[in-house]
Order: sequence, then C-alpha cells, then structure tokens
Amino acid sequence: LLSRGLGDVYKRQILEAIGEDKNREGLKETPQRVAKMFNEIFSGYEETADDLIKIFNEKYRSDEIIAVTDIPFCSMCEHHMMPFYGKVSIAYLPKDEKIIGISKFSRIINYFSKRLQVQERLTKQISDFLYEKLDPFGIIVIIEAEHMCMTMRGVKSLNSKTRTIVTNGVLKEDSALRSEALAMLGRP
Repeated sequence: LLSRGLGDVYKRQILEAIGEDKNREGLKETPQRVAKMFNEIFSGYEETADDLIKIFNEKYRSDEIIAVTDIPFCSMCEHHMMPFYGKVSIAYLPKDEKIIGISKFSRIINYFSKRLQVQERLTKQISDFLYEKLDPFGIIVIIEAEHMCMTMRGVKSLNSKTRTIVTNGVLKEDSALRSEALAMLGRP
C-alpha cells in the first residue's frame, strides 16, 4: 500500500519540517515504522466488505432483538489525521431467520474504520451495509468515541465523547421497538 514511498516522504519532509535530524540514531528506522503503521491503520482501503459478512439461517423469532455492545474500534479523522477511538454498539431485529456471525461485526467495523473517516459517516456506513446485506426488519448502530483532535490539540477538551446513532427500518419508525433496542444497548 504505502511501504517505502511513505517512509521516504516522512524522512525527507516531515522530520526535516519539524526541525529534526533525520539521521539521528533514534529516528533512523522511524520512516519505515511509520510506513508500516500507515499500512495497518489504513488497511480498509485494501479489503472488500462483502467478504467480511457471513449470514446464517437460524430458527430465531423475528420479534426478538439481537444486540452486541461495546465493540472497540480506532479510526483516523480525515480533517486532522489524528486518531479517534471508542466503541460501537449494534442492535438488529432479524428477518427470515437470517442472523450474522457475531465476530463479523468486529470485522465490518474494522473495515470501515481503517481509513480516513468522520464519525458520522462511519456510523452510517456500518448501519447501511448491515441493513443491506443482512436485510433485517431494522437496525441501530451507535458509536461513542473520543477524538484526539479535540483532546490533544485545539480546545483540549479532555475526556469528551461524541455519540452518533443511525437507525434503519422498523427500529427507526417504531418508537416502542426503538426504545427496547436502545435499552438493550444500555442507552436510555
């Protein structure tokens, strides 16, 4: 993905621009480490989301909500190229006995978060993808995250959290079902 080219740019331009000696002992391998890190944190550009989902046909009552909470993630803010991280919680109401393998939630979240992002888009991408592929009656995706661009720089608002929520289907339309799903996710 980025490999050697990024390492060379990092060494030449960034280290020199901040006034560092690019030949200093502690920095000699830094460009290669940074390139390797960027390959990892932007790996979402290399994968295909459709390969990440596995749907099972199970006899599960279609009036029962399934919820998975506090799935950790880390992404990079596209405005400042600084990390934001937190937890994703998902609830869905299955249809036609279709459920998703639980571990696939983490894989899907990683796929969309391993790229330059904004939290609002990330929440919508996860919700829309699951709604399309799983075809449930409804789905709710909540992300709560801390943004380093707010805590490390600028206003330095330590420990502030941003919460986004996207709903689709009956969990958007039916306030009683939505309330039940939110309660399962630990959100009043």
